[in-house]
Amino acid sequence: MEDIEAIAALQDPVRRRLYEYVVAQGREVGRNEAAEAAGVARTLAAHHLDKLAEVGLLESGSRRLTGRSGPGAGRPAKVYTRARVERAVSLPARDYRTAAELLAEAAEQAGLDAGLCAAARRRGETLRGSAAPCGGLEEAMEMLAARGYEPHLEGAEGDQGAPGAAARVVRMRNCPFHAVAERFPPLVCGMNLALLEGLFGTDGPIRARMDARPGECCVVVEASKNNHH
Repeated sequence: MEDIEAIAALQDPVRRRLYEYVVAQGREVGRNEAAEAAGVARTLAAHHLDKLAEVGLLESGSRRLTGRSGPGAGRPAKVYTRARVERAVSLPARDYRTAAELLAEAAEQAGLDAGLCAAARRRGETLRGSAAPCGGLEEAMEMLAARGYEPHLEGAEGDQGAPGAAARVVRMRNCPFHAVAERFPPLVCGMNLALLEGLFGTDGPIRARMDARPGECCVVVEASKNNHH
């Protein structure tokens, strides 16, 4: 019932906008910033943010937003981040996670990594259908967002083009397979990479590769080397 109550809390449109904004930042967000982003008064934002924390969708803490410490630094402000706990509702109750974990355990013990990756690559190709490989990172981000990856674009030091040039990389704040990936990381992360290789192709303008970072999906997406100018 707790999951139902948590998800029901997002029915309010202002509360949902605040939640979506905090989640999209991938960092701690203060009340003033969230209120401005949602276009509401700070007191209203504070009410809804605290409600989201109360039902377990956000975690709250406090820190000085000025970046200073000591006398004159100001009082610590309340900040919010997305809660780490996963919420799901199924009526009637289903337990797909246990089935996925059992299948992953059996596949790992039987050494079926290659077969699983091949199946994942075919599934990615099926999801893409007859469409041509996506033409750029913006289009790739739309496809990833539709599948729950929560992509965001960032600059990274690349080895292509001029020395020190920044290469744009799409990282993902959410892994749709997180629960199973935590228990079977090599197997599931390899499957995830193969799925995205099938979705984007391996010889088009976009490529997926492994680049694990704590708290994010283990796969990143970037312009392929033969697409750099």
